[in-house]
Amino acid sequence: MNAVPSPDASPDAVPGIDHAPVERWIAANVPGVVPPLRFSLISGGHSNITYFVDDSAGFRAVVRRPPLGSHGGNAHDMGREFRVIDALNGSAVPVPKALALCTDEAVNGSPFYVMGCVPGQVVDNPGRVESFLPGAAARRRAGEQIVDVMAALHQVDIDAVGLGQSARREGFLDRQLKRLVSVWAQNKTRELPLMEELRTRLIELKPEQRYTGIVHSDYRMGNVMFDADGTLTGVLDWVLWTLGDPLSDLGFMLNNWYEPGDTTPQVWMEVPPTLAGGFLSRDEVLARYAERTGFDVSGIQYYRAFQHWKIAVIAEGVKRRYENAAMASNDVDFEHLSQRVVNMAELANDLLRDLG
Repeated sequence: MNAVPSPDASPDAVPGIDHAPVERWIAANVPGVVPPLRFSLISGGHSNITYFVDDSAGFRAVVRRPPLGSHGGNAHDMGREFRVIDALNGSAVPVPKALALCTDEAVNGSPFYVMGCVPGQVVDNPGRVESFLPGAAARRRAGEQIVDVMAALHQVDIDAVGLGQSARREGFLDRQLKRLVSVWAQNKTRELPLMEELRTRLIELKPEQRYTGIVHSDYRMGNVMFDADGTLTGVLDWVLWTLGDPLSDLGFMLNNWYEPGDTTPQVWMEVPPTLAGGFLSRDEVLARYAERTGFDVSGIQYYRAFQHWKIAVIAEGVKRRYENAAMASNDVDFEHLSQRVVNMAELANDLLRDLG
């Protein structure tokens, strides 16, 4: 995985891991693990926290737990994450192997799960593309692979893999719009008439849900891993997955799929890796997805507009938390935080303009 372990020398110094009881639990529940174990932080912050765990015989796995202070409810439900990767093991969607789920909070203060490692690297910005996928052939393959795997995910038989009762299937956009309208009302820091106009138009122009499947909800280059030849080896970060309209995933990925020379404003937290060049064009992504799934993608502009508006709602909440000093650090460009909400709203507006 694309990470540099924490340099902590003490096995007991890793935040979020109560070393002795977690070591005992893993040794008892993951076959073949040989204590003592060493834990090292891969990533942590506002989402779920991820660690490497290495045993004394050279075995390596990954541990996921909720943020510190959280007990794993809602978006940090460890059982939901574990269930989807367990269901997808052996499918056409490459995921880490689900090894063990601990729901006993007495072990570590919150639920956690253990999964296998997958080979490769996350290429989440142009610099990593240049270093890990320097050749045109590898980049082309990576672009094709991320589309093909998304298409495969959206065609998984949710009942056959045991996920059919995991969430409501129909009314996906209705549920999303209702929730996000409420989130905006709670988190807005100023009056932005365009955001209100977009809400009204998104409700009025909402298409009927024609397809139903697993929705990753954050499907992009930064949440998958590739081998050096561009083969996709694993889809990561299932914290937001649900059942619903798969075209929402396609719209989100297309919004992240910047092309070299794009003049649209940079509204993402990191520079999209596709700006390095050599990947598919947006039109090629759309055509390939339609070919692989057989889905009608003629209405994709709506889903792209919806996703820009959705991220604008979320970004306004981030702005509010920084302004209220609710984040761990206030070392941030407040002008950029404010402007990117406006920029995303304008991008959504541009996409909706042609729809009526």
